[in-house]
Amino acid sequence: MTKRDWVMKSTVAVMLSTSLLMGGQVGYAAASTPKSVDVTEIAKDAKQLVGKAYKFQADGPNAFGSANLATYVYKQAGIKIGSTISALYKTGQKVAQKDLQAGDLVFFASSGKGSLNFMGIYIGNNQFVYSSQGEGGVVLKKFSEYEKKFVGARRVIEDASSDKTSDSSNKSESSSSAIANKVIANGEKYMGTKYKFGSSKNTTKTFDCSSFTQRVFKEAGITLPRDSRQQSTVGKTVSKKDLQKGDLIFMKSSAKNASDRITHVAIYAGDGKILHTYGSPGVTYSKFFGTNWEKRVVKIKRVI
Repeated sequence: MTKRDWVMKSTVAVMLSTSLLMGGQVGYAAASTPKSVDVTEIAKDAKQLVGKAYKFQADGPNAFGSANLATYVYKQAGIKIGSTISALYKTGQKVAQKDLQAGDLVFFASSGKGSLNFMGIYIGNNQFVYSSQGEGGVVLKKFSEYEKKFVGARRVIEDASSDKTSDSSNKSESSSSAIANKVIANGEKYMGTKYKFGSSKNTTKTFDCSSFTQRVFKEAGITLPRDSRQQSTVGKTVSKKDLQKGDLIFMKSSAKNASDRITHVAIYAGDGKILHTYGSPGVTYSKFFGTNWEKRVVKIKRVI
């Protein structure tokens, strides 16, 4: 794919035509996300920026705004995330304070509630890095000293490097499986609901492919961006052979199309099936392996 393919914007007419035919969505080009990311590298990269200057909305490499620091660090790892505090507070998965791990995004408010004022990257060992307006630069702080101001945390990636015991791994897999089952059950409630291109995220009377995935994951406690291309930038990239129930499958408009521009998203439902919405059937199950759907795959992401 050429750079021009990534950045060019189609006309509304072309997008509408393609989407109606292929179940596509309107959005931004997806960033290239590595198959696995070592969260210790995220923490290391963040810590190396300590001492850099603070500047409102500066995106590096020598000065950073509050949210821009996180945007920059994740970009170095090949992951595209938002560039504002409000956007980042909706990305990835919600994480409890007791479950914080290196690489998690942590958010704060002056009074510990209400509007968010600043954010940083948790790097482990009770420490986080953030770009401080008050101190005029990127600083390293003890998280415990900011607990009263802590509002919440989000996890963009899972720790691919941590050495978990088989017991904890089994518990994690069990939890993930339960969430995946909930996502599928949420989707089944809407079987047969009509497809409508550009359907509002606030309605369940109609869906397009990405408003459907956004809705059923939201009902399972996971926040996704609005459109398919934005959704393809979050979570962990997995291979087709490692497909699990609940994985998001992103597709291009045609198996013969040389461009990998994402136009459709579906949820892998297990047993070789996908749960999605398109065209006349609306929300439906479709066979995946050995079909045109499989041939159109661009990437697969795991957000559970």
